[in-house]
Amino acid sequence: MTAARTVAQAVGETLVRCGIDTVFGVVGSGNFVATNAMVAAGARYVAARHEGGAATMADAFARVSGRPAAVSLHQGCGLTNALTGITEAAKSRTPLVVVTAETTNRRSNFFVDQPALAEAVGAVSIRVTSAATAERYAAVAVATARDQRRVVVLNLPLDVQARPAEGPQAEPVPPADRPGPGDVGGLAEALRRARRPVFVAGRGARAARAELEELAGRCGALLATSAVAKGLFRGSPWDLDVSGGFATPLAAELISGADLVVGWGCQLNMWTMRHGRLIADGAVVVQVDDEPDAIGAQRDVALGVVGDVCAVATAVTALLEETAEGYRTAEVRAAIAARRRWRDEPYDDAGGAGRIDPRTLNAALDDLLPAERVVAVDSGNFMGYPSMFLDVPDEHGFCFTQAFQSVGLGLATAIGAALARPDRLPVAALGDGGALMGAAELETVVRLGLPMVVVVHDDAAYGAEVHHFGPDGHPLDTVRFPETDFAAIGRGYGYEAVTVREPGDLAGVADWLAGPRTAPLLVDAKVTRGAPSWWLEEAFRGH
Repeated sequence: MTAARTVAQAVGETLVRCGIDTVFGVVGSGNFVATNAMVAAGARYVAARHEGGAATMADAFARVSGRPAAVSLHQGCGLTNALTGITEAAKSRTPLVVVTAETTNRRSNFFVDQPALAEAVGAVSIRVTSAATAERYAAVAVATARDQRRVVVLNLPLDVQARPAEGPQAEPVPPADRPGPGDVGGLAEALRRARRPVFVAGRGARAARAELEELAGRCGALLATSAVAKGLFRGSPWDLDVSGGFATPLAAELISGADLVVGWGCQLNMWTMRHGRLIADGAVVVQVDDEPDAIGAQRDVALGVVGDVCAVATAVTALLEETAEGYRTAEVRAAIAARRRWRDEPYDDAGGAGRIDPRTLNAALDDLLPAERVVAVDSGNFMGYPSMFLDVPDEHGFCFTQAFQSVGLGLATAIGAALARPDRLPVAALGDGGALMGAAELETVVRLGLPMVVVVHDDAAYGAEVHHFGPDGHPLDTVRFPETDFAAIGRGYGYEAVTVREPGDLAGVADWLAGPRTAPLLVDAKVTRGAPSWWLEEAFRGH
C-alpha cells in the first residue's frame, strides 16, 4: 500500500514547480522529507558541511544566476547556524527561500521563536499552518522572493509536515509587472544642464547595461559602479570601475569632480561615496530606484525617481534630443585608458623577508588566471586587493557578499557562484581568519569536483584590528596568531597546494593551470603585514 503524500512532500514539490531548481542545505530529521521531495521533483541538492555555508552558497548562487534559490534547514539549531548567511542575503535583497522545519512545542530542545528570528534579520516569515493551504503558501514564498527580492523563511511545523496533503495543486504565481518610469522630466532636465555627469550603477542596475550606456552616451556621462556591480561596464572606454573606498585615484578624482551624480539602483551609501567625500560641494545628486523607501535613505538627494532602472533610462533617453559631450572629453578618455586599474598606479613593493606584497600577488594572479573567471572575496583587511587587482569579465564575474561585513563567507560564496557559472574558473579570495572560519567547506569544493583556485592571504592576524588599534598602542595579542600552514590543510582535504612567499613561487599556479586541474588549487600566500590597506585606513578615518 502506497503511503499518503504528506505536506512535507507537497511543499517540496511545489517549490520546484514554482521555479526553485537548486537547493543547498544540511539535512536532518526535520527537513529530510521536504528536501528529498525537492530532489525527486527535479531540483539539484547541494550538501554543505555547515548551515552557514549552505545559506551563503544559496545567496551567491541566486545573485550570479539571477534565479531564486533555496536553502533547506533542520528546526532550531539548523536555522540559528544559518543566520549569518541569511542576514547577509536579507540585507542584500537576494531572492532566497529558506525552507526550515519548525517545532512549535516550547518544551522541545529545538524550540526557538523562528518567525521572530526571521523578522530580526530582515527576512519575511511565512508559516505553513494547515494541509489545505500548504502548497499555496509555498507558491507565495517563491513569488515573494522572486518579485520583491526578499529572503523568505518558510517555516514547516513538524506536526503539520506529517499530515496528508490536501487541497488542489498550487500553480506558480505569475511574475509581477516591473514598475514603469516615474516622472522623468526632472532627471532629463538635470542631465541637459550637467557638464560633468557621472552614473553610479548598483545592484538594481545589473540588468540595465545597454540602457544606461545609451543614455550615458547621449548626455556624456562617465560610468562607475558600486562594489557589488563591479564589471557591469567592462570594456567601455568610459568605465571608471568601482566607486567608493575601492576607487582608483583617477576614479575618485573624476567622480568628485562631477556636477551631477546619478545613482541607478544604488543607495549611494557611505562606502560607495567614501563618507560623502566623492560628492563635490554643489553637485546635484539624483537617485533612481524601484522602491520609494530607498530614495534618500542613505543620503539627501536633490531628486528621486521611482521606477525600474531600465524603464527610467529608456524614457529619459527619449527626452534628450541632442547628444552632449559632457564629461567625455579626449583628455578624460586618455586618462581612463592609462589609469583605469589600480595596477596602473605606481607603488613601492613592500615584499621581502618571506612575505609577498598583496598588490604584487594579485597583479600576478590577474595575469596568470584565465579572463573568464568568477571571483568571490571574503571580508577583512586584505579584501581590497583581490577586489581591485583581479579583473572580471562582466557583472556576473564578481560576487561580493559584504552587506553584513561578516568574515568567513568567502569560500561558501565562491562555491555558490561556481555552481551558477560552471563555464568560468572560480576564484575564492580569503584572509587567514575567514579561511579558518569556513574551512569545513573546503571538503565541499573537492566533493563537488570544482576546479577552484582558493587564495589565502595569510598575515597571521585579524589585520583590520591590528591596524585599527595598533597605532594607539593597544595590546594586540588577542588578534595575532602563529603562522598557519594552509597548504598542508589544503592537501589534507585533497587540494593541490603551493606556498607563496615571493613572486617566483607563483610558478606553481602556472603549473596547475597548465595541467588537468583534476583537483582544486590552494594558494597559501604569506602576505606583508606592516601597513593597513588603503581602503581600510580611509574607512577608519571616516569613522
